[in-house]
Amino acid sequence: MKSLCVAFLLILAAMVSFAEGAPAGSDELRADIDFAKSKVYPALVNIQVVGQSFSGGRSRKFPGAGSGVIVSPAGHVLTNYHVAGETTRIVCTLPDGETIQADVVAHDPLTDLSVLKLRMEQRKNANTGLPFATLGDSDALAVGQYVLAMGNPLTLSSSMTLGVVSNVKRVFTNFTGTEMEEMDLGSGQMTGLFTRWIQHDALILPGNSGGPLVNLKGEVVGINELGGSGVGFAIPSNLAGHVLNQALTHGKVLRGWFGLSIIPIKMIGLDSGAIVSWVVQGGAADEAGIRAGDVLHAFDGEAVDVKVFEEVPLFYKRMAEFKAGQEVRVKFERDGERKETLLTVAPMEKFLDDEVEYRSWGLTVRGVTSHMALVRKYPDCRGVLVTGVRPGRPADSAKPKLERDDVILSMNGKTVSGRSHFTELIASLSGSEEVVLRLRRGDEDVVTVIDLDTDESDFKGGELPKAWIGIKTQVLTPSVAKALSLEKKKGFRVTQVYRETKAAEAGIQPGDVIVALNGGPLKASRVQDSEILRRRVENLVPGTKATLTVYRNETRMEIELELEETPAGPSEAASAEESFLEFAVRDLTFWDRIKYKWGKDKGGVLVVDATGGGWASLAGLRTKDLLLAVQGREIKDVAAFEKIMDDIMNEKPQTVALFIRRDYRTDFKVIEPDWSRYEAKKKTKQKKQ
Repeated sequence: MKSLCVAFLLILAAMVSFAEGAPAGSDELRADIDFAKSKVYPALVNIQVVGQSFSGGRSRKFPGAGSGVIVSPAGHVLTNYHVAGETTRIVCTLPDGETIQADVVAHDPLTDLSVLKLRMEQRKNANTGLPFATLGDSDALAVGQYVLAMGNPLTLSSSMTLGVVSNVKRVFTNFTGTEMEEMDLGSGQMTGLFTRWIQHDALILPGNSGGPLVNLKGEVVGINELGGSGVGFAIPSNLAGHVLNQALTHGKVLRGWFGLSIIPIKMIGLDSGAIVSWVVQGGAADEAGIRAGDVLHAFDGEAVDVKVFEEVPLFYKRMAEFKAGQEVRVKFERDGERKETLLTVAPMEKFLDDEVEYRSWGLTVRGVTSHMALVRKYPDCRGVLVTGVRPGRPADSAKPKLERDDVILSMNGKTVSGRSHFTELIASLSGSEEVVLRLRRGDEDVVTVIDLDTDESDFKGGELPKAWIGIKTQVLTPSVAKALSLEKKKGFRVTQVYRETKAAEAGIQPGDVIVALNGGPLKASRVQDSEILRRRVENLVPGTKATLTVYRNETRMEIELELEETPAGPSEAASAEESFLEFAVRDLTFWDRIKYKWGKDKGGVLVVDATGGGWASLAGLRTKDLLLAVQGREIKDVAAFEKIMDDIMNEKPQTVALFIRRDYRTDFKVIEPDWSRYEAKKKTKQKKQ
């Protein structure tokens, strides 16, 4: 562990010394580095995000970080999709400390790029120009050129390292070089289809993702994506520029799709063309009559020639540049015979649809894309795929219960065409009814019923209160009796007297030995007799007087006290849940006050749940915290908590400050919720009414 720490400190020292101007070679190189830094470094951004993942039938939030670069005076930022995708909040910090929130313009998982837009209205000085960098020509890069990697490694802001370009058209193949490896961003989200990575040895570490790779002209020639073991890989700036232009023009990246895959022609010993290795059934190429094994020679009069794997991404990029609906004349060869066909380009879909939580159901789903249907061998793209079921919620209580990987095909007899339609059908429900779902479960056709009527009665039961004395005791065994010089006595020795109880007021003390209750002997001498006193007391009536016969230091005395009701336990205390912020509280009980040594005058509510991945948990709230105030308003009990939270849900402040006590100290925790998601849920609820 010590050696790892030393290594880390050496790396950190190297990065810091370089960034601060330590010599890095000749004066000419130093000057070039300073010039390149001046052009791009001010436009570097440290990106802090609140990420979102899904598991167990619910969304979970987590903090994340990465890098990006401002590429327009209007505040557009380029970064990686794996940094900014699937997030609920994005905050960018410039090297000068200016912090600005950002919105998503477009995500493009296929290139692992995202285009963001800074909220320029948040700038303190709108008259100050925003620094931005210029995209260079990545095709002009050559092996051996110096490059600078800028970013925020290990969440250390605004760092810069120097390296050289090792390869300008890196693709990843298997060990034998016989096929290209697919890159998965998680859960089947594919990337790298159009990418020939720039390989370099400028040090990059976790947190550098999305940061710029810069040539010595001060131009961004790549967006760093991954690295390790002394080697880094960047997405070429020409590809990033295409994604940027598409995002600014259309608000998304539009691509055409032929529905086929290829491998290099040299695999079968030919000199020109490209081999069709796979044709998607029902896709554009299939409809045009193209088959696996065909050799492609030309698209719209332009020759096709893919000799090595490094040329495969260029082929796919060329196909993607055709517009959906466009007719393309394709020349190909089959069994030595030249053929020609007309292919109608299809739109390229996302590999994965977005995942969505339906909290009231305890369910997460995603739409079924063509790619998902193909991989899972579904007959079509109808319905929504269940990705998780939350225990104890309606989806889990359905008969039979829903399961992960079920496909919901219909709701109350209405076919579910996709995720948006599923959302509309849920919004149309009254919220307290039985819903009939038809599911595809593997090869089964299953029908289940969900009961959405989750109202619970406030009636807790009719058990009468039981009498109680505020003490803890131990059985007066023969050995203990002998040690206390009370041989032949039976009963209970007091080990603790609870504060602020009638027992304490009556003067009972630890060490007292109780031998009788209301004149009746307590015949307890064995460990298994420990319940005798409690049972005798519970047969009496709370509020009445009782007399204990007590020995104190061998002196016999009678102590009269008023019997109290047995204190309520945690399960009997009033509780409340704030479902949007995902935490729950309850009133303090007598036992809480004893455990934590809090007096009767101590206000607040005890946090009994801060769901992992929720807004409250993300802010640092924990179970067993004592919540004393919210937004400066004191909380005495659950009723006060509910009133304050209702006001907050209506006001929707940017931050919600919680004042808590944890162990022996107080602290503040600040929740920063995404109210746009709350509004969406609120509108859905209003639509139901």
